[in-house]
Amino acid sequence: MPTDVVMPQMGESITEGTITKWLKKPGDAIQRDEPLFEISTDKVDAEIPSPAAGTLKEIKISEGTTVQINTVVCSIDEAGSSSASAASPAKAETAAAPAANTVTTADAAPAVQGNAPPAAGPGTEVLMPQMGESITEGTITKWLKKVGDTVQRDEPIFEISTDKVDAEIPSPVAGTLSEIKVPEGATVTINTVVAVIGGAAGKTAAPASSTPAPTATAPAPVTAASSASTAAGERVRSSPLVRKIAKDNNVDLSQVPGTGASGRITKTDIVSHLEQGPKPVAAASVAAPASAPAPAAAKPAAPQPQPGELVPMTKMRSIIAQRMVESKRTSPHVHTVFKVDMTRIVKLREKEKSKYEQRNGVKLTYMPFITRAAIVALRKHPVVNGSIEGEAIRYNKNINIGIAVALDWGLIVPVLKQTEEKNFLGIARGIVDVADRARNKKLAPDEISGGTFTLTNSGIFGEQFGTPIINQPQSAILGIGGLNKEAEVITDKDGNDSIAIRSIQRFTLGFDHRIVDGADAGKFMSDFKAYLENWSEDIG
Repeated sequence: MPTDVVMPQMGESITEGTITKWLKKPGDAIQRDEPLFEISTDKVDAEIPSPAAGTLKEIKISEGTTVQINTVVCSIDEAGSSSASAASPAKAETAAAPAANTVTTADAAPAVQGNAPPAAGPGTEVLMPQMGESITEGTITKWLKKVGDTVQRDEPIFEISTDKVDAEIPSPVAGTLSEIKVPEGATVTINTVVAVIGGAAGKTAAPASSTPAPTATAPAPVTAASSASTAAGERVRSSPLVRKIAKDNNVDLSQVPGTGASGRITKTDIVSHLEQGPKPVAAASVAAPASAPAPAAAKPAAPQPQPGELVPMTKMRSIIAQRMVESKRTSPHVHTVFKVDMTRIVKLREKEKSKYEQRNGVKLTYMPFITRAAIVALRKHPVVNGSIEGEAIRYNKNINIGIAVALDWGLIVPVLKQTEEKNFLGIARGIVDVADRARNKKLAPDEISGGTFTLTNSGIFGEQFGTPIINQPQSAILGIGGLNKEAEVITDKDGNDSIAIRSIQRFTLGFDHRIVDGADAGKFMSDFKAYLENWSEDIG
């Protein structure tokens, strides 16, 4: 019996992927977990393994084509029958034909070509999507189309907000929006029908309240210019996020060179285009005089609250607040601050950083020193690397360090797995690698989960120290304060005191008092401090 292979979801906010290369052809024998095709998304490029052993029966999606997640891209004949190699020439030609932006498969909802209305029928239901494994609901913050509007497949039709992502949701088919079932501002569970495309004409749902709550992600009023850029976005390869940025900044996507697969425009492409000062598309209804210079496109900015204004929380902000309170309520937080003399490491780094980069191809920063010291201390005090499961304590086998990385659009915590097996150079390379891929949206989903201990470096903003909240279900988090020169009292071996200028840094351990006692935290931090102040490890 044939097995359908679908476009996988490569991350919580990923809704589509582009097939960049087929590694097998119809008739080829394949093993389970053998790479079958390559895909590219806004966050990751990856090889996708076969879910079963057998013979590749049919390729349904050609190279260069962008499709929604869970779209069937090929089928595998697990029995390995000869029918797999007897695919019709027409199908083979279809698979090899030049790709359109998106396609409709046999088991997807029927699409309507062009702008023609759909054939009579029940219509296609549009569901509230699940934007991640832990997401159970979403709030519709804005409808981008109204009843009676014609929509194209993959054209954004509404915006949603969850606790992890704000996103535009594309239409699953082309046709006419015949009914809106859920109004703006309403929160519904995943897989709830929110609209219908095609079928009999319906109605627009009544507003959830007389004054819908404003959201931080609502775009500027739609003008002729933004409509033009949206239309342009439908003719080029791009993601809903890219089309939103283009619409908010009146950018014609046909003028933006794409560096992604098959010329696809990535977020990096559109941001780079904006930073270079592109000319905005002129709006017919608000066109400036010919003599007036075109204003430079500005980056989208979050709304600034006005003094005395009362602004309702967005759904995302509300749930973030809820999660922070849950963590504080779940774990009785205690914080301890240690002052560490980093002078030895500062001098070592200054002496070695140039040669280190030439020798190893990676910059020598303070993070691998701090990470390595934390790993050594965690090995001595496994309770700090543990977590509570019901009425038991899980002493984690591996030390998986989460490294908080600040992004232009938020914060992400990629995880370095099995750090107890890595030397200093391996840790240094790992930190640079995950930070770079986090900023370029190239992390795989499993690289942002499974952490057992977290490092957060807010000292880069100048603070002395902070009191971070534990990342559940971990039992501790280490906050890294600023590195500054301070006057310190130094006692020599004969007991004589003097004042010297030293490089001092403060570190805060936030720990769950249910599992980690004050003595455990003190011993951990003492060993962490001693390792840094008496550094003797070869850095490679």
